Amino acid sequence: MTTKSDNSSKGPDVVLIGAGIMSATLGVMLKELEPNITIEIYERLDVAAAESSDAWNNAGTGHAAFCELNYTPELENGSVNISKAVKVAESFEESRQFWSYLVEKGFLDKPESFIKSIPHISFVWGDNNVNFLRKRHQALTQNPLFKGMEFAEDKETLQNWMPLVMEGRDTSQKVAGTKMDIGTDVNFGALTRCMFGQLKQMPGVKMYFAEEVDSLKQDKSGRWNITMKNLKTGGKKKVSSKFVFIGAGGGSLPLLIKSGIPEGKGYGGFPVSGQWLKCTNPEIIAKHEAKVYGKAAVGSPPMSVPHLDSRMIGGKKALLFGPYAGFTTKFLKNGSILDLFKSVKISNIKPMLAAGIDNIPLTKYLIDQVKQSPEERLEALKEYFPNARMEDWELEIAGQRVQVIKKDEKKGGVLEFGTEVVSAADGSIAALLGASPGASTTVSIMLNLLGRCFKEKMKTAEWQAKIKEMVPSHGIPLSTNAELCYQIRNKTAETLKLTKQEEVTV
Repeated sequence: MTTKSDNSSKGPDVVLIGAGIMSATLGVMLKELEPNITIEIYERLDVAAAESSDAWNNAGTGHAAFCELNYTPELENGSVNISKAVKVAESFEESRQFWSYLVEKGFLDKPESFIKSIPHISFVWGDNNVNFLRKRHQALTQNPLFKGMEFAEDKETLQNWMPLVMEGRDTSQKVAGTKMDIGTDVNFGALTRCMFGQLKQMPGVKMYFAEEVDSLKQDKSGRWNITMKNLKTGGKKKVSSKFVFIGAGGGSLPLLIKSGIPEGKGYGGFPVSGQWLKCTNPEIIAKHEAKVYGKAAVGSPPMSVPHLDSRMIGGKKALLFGPYAGFTTKFLKNGSILDLFKSVKISNIKPMLAAGIDNIPLTKYLIDQVKQSPEERLEALKEYFPNARMEDWELEIAGQRVQVIKKDEKKGGVLEFGTEVVSAADGSIAALLGASPGASTTVSIMLNLLGRCFKEKMKTAEWQAKIKEMVPSHGIPLSTNAELCYQIRNKTAETLKLTKQEEVTV
C-alpha cells in the first residue's frame, strides 16, 4: 500500500468508480481492514445509488433463494438442483453478518431504515408446477439454510398467506406455495446512501459527483492514470491510483474495455430493461404483506421472474408487480442509446455475434415485452392478483441490467446471467459485470475480490482476524453446519431487528 506521503503526490491508494452498493461495500471493508488507506469515489450522477442500487431499479428482495424458483432448476431426470440456491443463501447470510457488524459498531444506525422482515413465498399453479414445487421443497428443507420452509396446497392456508393472490381465483385451479417467514425486504438504495454518508466522513476518503471517467491507462510503474470529465462544467482532471474498482453497474463493461487489460478481452454485454406496475391504491397495498414469486416465462431472462412484491420505499409501504422485461441499447437507465454499439470491439465481436444468434428467442421475447399494451400487462398481473383493476396501477420504469457475454471455445460466445468479477493478473484493477443476485451477495463478491486483488494482505493474521469479526461464518459452509447457521441467523436477526428463526433440530 502507498503511504500518506505517496498519496499527496501520486493520488489515492484506491479509486472506486460508481457510487452503488458494490463500491460502498468495498470502500467500507477496506477502511475497516486498513484504516490508513486513502480512497476516492467517482460517480457520474448527482447522487449515490441512483442506478441499479436504487429501490425502484432492482428487485430488492434480499435474495436468499427462499422464493426464487430460477435458482432451483428441474433436471431432465426430474430431480431439482439446489446448488445455486445454497450458494446464494450462504452469500446472503454473509451480507446480513456484515450489516449486523456495522450496526453493532455504530457505523449504521436504524437498521429498520434499510431492512425489514417479510415472508418470502413461491406460488405456482398447474399439475406439473405443483409437483415441481413439492420436489423443490423436499430438496431444500434437507439443508439447514432452508429449515422451516412451509409447503401448502390447501386453499385456506394459501388464502391466509396471500389473500390478494387467492381472492377471485378459479377454485378448480390446482395451486401450491412455499413460505419462509425469515425472508427480508432490503432497500439497497437507502443502505448504500447510508454507507457512503458515513464513509465520506472518514479520514482519507473523498467523494465526487457528476464526474465521468474519460480514460484510464496503466503506466510502467503499475499505477492507473484516470482522466475524469466533470459533466456540469466540462472540465477535466487526472487522478492516479494503485488500485481501481469499476463498480458502475451497466457502465462497467465500457470502462473494462477502456482499461485494455487482457483479461477483459472478449467480454460483451446484452442490455435488458425493465418496468414495474406500481399500485396506487392504499387499501390494496395494505392487504398484501409478502414477496410472492412465480415461474418465469419460457425464454425470459432471470430478472423477469414475476413477483407481487411488498416493499418499503422512502419510509412508505409500496406494492409492485413485474418486472416486465424490455430491450434497449442503453447500458444505464441514464445512459445513451449508443452504449451497445460503442461496446462492440474487434476483441468481442465474435462472442457477441455467437451469443446473439444463440439467443434469438430471448431477443424476440424482449421485443414482444416492449410491445405489450396496458391490457396485456394487466392480464399478466391478474395471474397473481385475479381481482386487479387497471385504475389501481401505474407504470414505473425500472433499472437497466447488462447481462454478461463471454468467450466460449465451443459456441464462440455465451450469454450468462449472474455476476462476474474480472480482474487483472497483477490485481491492480477489477470490474464487476452482470446482474441478479448481485446486490444481495455483495459482501461475498467483495471478499472474493479482496482475495484476488489484495492477495498478500489477505494472508496476514490482521486481515484474517478482522474479516472473521466482520463476517464470522466466512470460510465455513452454513449449508453443512446447522447449529452455526441457527446461531448466526438469530444473532444477526436480533441486531437487525428481524424475525428470528424457530429452533431447528441440530
